[in-house]
Amino acid sequence: MVALFYLELEQLDVKITFLHNELEKRIYIPHLEGFIAQDKEDHACLLKKSLYDLKQSLKQWYKRFDTFILVHCYFRNDYDSCMYFRKLSCDILIVYLLLYIYDMLIASKNMSKINSLNDQLSDEFEMKDLGATKKILGIEIHKNQNIGKLYLS
Repeated sequence: MVALFYLELEQLDVKITFLHNELEKRIYIPHLEGFIAQDKEDHACLLKKSLYDLKQSLKQWYKRFDTFILVHCYFRNDYDSCMYFRKLSCDILIVYLLLYIYDMLIASKNMSKINSLNDQLSDEFEMKDLGATKKILGIEIHKNQNIGKLYLS
């Protein structure tokens, strides 16, 4: 779609993704070595936020992101629940967002619409703007806008 419709393609990264999430259940973990308070060796730690290795971390992150993006008038793709889009100005201009865990691609003909979405995301989450997409998920991306070609390797 980027090559076919001559779209701009930008990449974002969410910092500390899973630490944004609230937990649905109470989770206790044993004390970490070296952090045990004296006379409390038999106690455990109650987690207040999600951690990377928890089974529910990814689910909680996706629920939070999905709720946020849907509130901002984006729609979830019927075939891929990690692809969102928003139609602007009588369906002529579309902004696409693709989410893979904490990596995001945003595509649109209008760079100001990409920047606007980037600003909204940055207001809610701690984001790192990686600029024009060059590599994602081990795939190198080279775009030749002049001839409408997109090269992947």
